[in-house]
Amino acid sequence: MFSSVKPSNRVLLIWSDLGSAPDQLQAAVGDIQAAVGAAPKVCVENVERLSMSGHKASSFDQVFSGCLGLATINHDLDFLAQIAKFVAPGGQVTMVQAVSGDQSPDSLKSTVVLSGLTSSSSPTLLTSFPGLEATVAKLGPVQLYMHSAVKPQHEVGASRLLSFAKPAAAAPVVPAPKTNGASVWTLEDMDDDTVELVDDQTLLAEEDLAKPDPASLRVCGTTGKKKACKDCSCGLREELSAGKEPTTKSVTSSCGSCFLGDAFRCGSCPYLGMPAFKPGEKITLSDRQLNPDLREVAA
Repeated sequence: MFSSVKPSNRVLLIWSDLGSAPDQLQAAVGDIQAAVGAAPKVCVENVERLSMSGHKASSFDQVFSGCLGLATINHDLDFLAQIAKFVAPGGQVTMVQAVSGDQSPDSLKSTVVLSGLTSSSSPTLLTSFPGLEATVAKLGPVQLYMHSAVKPQHEVGASRLLSFAKPAAAAPVVPAPKTNGASVWTLEDMDDDTVELVDDQTLLAEEDLAKPDPASLRVCGTTGKKKACKDCSCGLREELSAGKEPTTKSVTSSCGSCFLGDAFRCGSCPYLGMPAFKPGEKITLSDRQLNPDLREVAA
């Protein structure tokens, strides 16, 4: 099981329960130490204290989990992801997992892939294992499978920017045109007698110069059209029916806020219904707009 260990490898042994043969741990450490060399490069951790071990990321080239004593370590996704952090890129993880009758050993392979490792082979059934009987006695009728995985040649969570853009094609080089004295255009080459000018007096006709009839400029204060609307209140309906021009009168505001709009006008303001205007602007109103009594009679 430990034959994959090579000289100068850094090895981590993870155990859970040694059962009745605690001396096998010391024997395994001696065999691995002899394979890796004289330097102390073998670490032993209990599964319950692995998270408190303080090992740095990518610290080991080989990790063996559940391979000593009883195979009671559950290699779920969280535990395998924790181991994957300790393994250096290209390192190997070897584990022994107890699988009950209602489980499939292929589920271990999918869990390994989700943790960031790569399965090197399918899980192998162990017919002989030193802690097989003790494991069955503790967990019930189970089968033991050994599975190996390899960490890819990059750290877990590493990212790299991918560019899918095609390289831009080089623009063709266009030779610059030759600029000699005969090919350059200048204003001096033009003859004034050959240039035709437009007479600006011919752009307007006589009807364009005629002053428009004021009656044609009257529009409805609500719709802006020359026809009075259905609910006309600006006096255009009466003016059109009477056939006379509206009388106008200059009005001085008593409150000084009429130009701001209806929100600032009083109830009897002659500017009600009219848009806001600039202060001092001359506004012309009809007799109907100037006399509130006429508006009440018309209503």
